[in-house]
Amino acid sequence: MLIMLAYFVFAAIRAARDSEESGSPEQELFELAHRYRDSYLLPDDFDAAAGRLLGRARLAVDSVLRSRVNAEGLLDDVRNAVMLPPQEWEVARLLAKLSALRGEHRDLMRGGVTPEVAAVMKPLERVLADSESAVTARVEALERYAAHVADAERAYRARGQIEALVERLPRYEELLAESGADGLSMPEIGHLTGEADELEQALRASIGSAHELFRHLEGPAPSG
Repeated sequence: MLIMLAYFVFAAIRAARDSEESGSPEQELFELAHRYRDSYLLPDDFDAAAGRLLGRARLAVDSVLRSRVNAEGLLDDVRNAVMLPPQEWEVARLLAKLSALRGEHRDLMRGGVTPEVAAVMKPLERVLADSESAVTARVEALERYAAHVADAERAYRARGQIEALVERLPRYEELLAESGADGLSMPEIGHLTGEADELEQALRASIGSAHELFRHLEGPAPSG
């Protein structure tokens, strides 16, 4: 979402600069982009470390929202749709502020500073480090939630495959009888039903764990 928005904003900026016609659609789009600058973020708003962290958050959120267990309603798909995008936005917003302050800090340090200034800046550096740790913790919480959803996804897929195999068993048994191979032993087949039950329990356990982790993700909705 951020990448697509950034693309359109960059396109608007280029078009506005290239166009000298006042009141053109490109100029209007450029003015809107400037007016609502606090409502979107661009790739240039993030330094390399922040961009990697944001990528992890986006991957975690996308994997949950695109999972079959979410689409089938086995998770709370409504709450996921309502809560997870704002979580991603809040991470992005904080990382953009962190990137800006880190950039200003590096610019100030460029060329060296006196010992007195360095002493004053040390607490500010701790603020930057602590803030990065806090945002990283948010991202890791999203990743843990996504990992539990992935476990549920695997159990859900495997359960469906085993159920399909169980439905086909009569055809296999018929083939064995008609081919005269009745004496062949296939002990693995007898375990299918039991494995299906175990996967059902694993699926329920994974979904229950995901619900528990989701509660830790909830918090006051960001103002943005």
